[in-house]
Amino acid sequence: MAASSFAASSIPFTTTPTPRISFASSSFYPSFPRINAIPRKFLFRATTSSAPTVSATSTTSVQVNDSPASATPAKPLPFRVGHGFDLHRLEPGYPLIIGGINIPHEKGCEAHSDGDVLLHCVVDAILGALGLPDIGQIFPDSDPKWKGCASSVFIKESVRLMHEAGYDIGNLDATLILQRPKLSPHKEAIKANLSALLGVDTSVVNIKAKTHEKVDSLGENRSIAAHTVVLLMKK
Repeated sequence: MAASSFAASSIPFTTTPTPRISFASSSFYPSFPRINAIPRKFLFRATTSSAPTVSATSTTSVQVNDSPASATPAKPLPFRVGHGFDLHRLEPGYPLIIGGINIPHEKGCEAHSDGDVLLHCVVDAILGALGLPDIGQIFPDSDPKWKGCASSVFIKESVRLMHEAGYDIGNLDATLILQRPKLSPHKEAIKANLSALLGVDTSVVNIKAKTHEKVDSLGENRSIAAHTVVLLMKK
């Protein structure tokens, strides 16, 4: 069979002569046009120069090199959620104070302050929602001025910080965990006093109480615990 050939298409770059395809041998190695020049705009080169500064706004800049970054404060959130937890041992000879109410019982909370597990829990929930340190850091038990202090002092300070940050309480839900005594006769008094300390209507405060089914220290009447979740709303 006679060898055949074809003419190369017009290509905007310098090329080698028209390729020829030969079937005379068992190998089939066509040669293709060779590009002798690549437009400069397609050439890329890696560099080790320092990264540039990226400016997001006229008042906010993010430095990508070793310099420290600077930014404007984050926009205040429309609402914040906080969770608090507290637990105290129950020992004879101490008063049992829950939510600022003295509950008749043969045992009370052993603590540096008055040991009000509910108010401590509520304080931690508010501080947590605000992104602040916990109650132990703000009111450390190593400080003698808090010895035997009424926990209402801690509540009032956390409420002050909340208002200072521009928030109000949306609602609060608390759960008390103890085997004894039964809190049903005292729940309304606890709720009313806690609402007054927080400066809110009783409709936004909920108090629940549960036993621990006689399991571990809570169920054996050796301790008392509380959980609180609070929703803060921007004013």
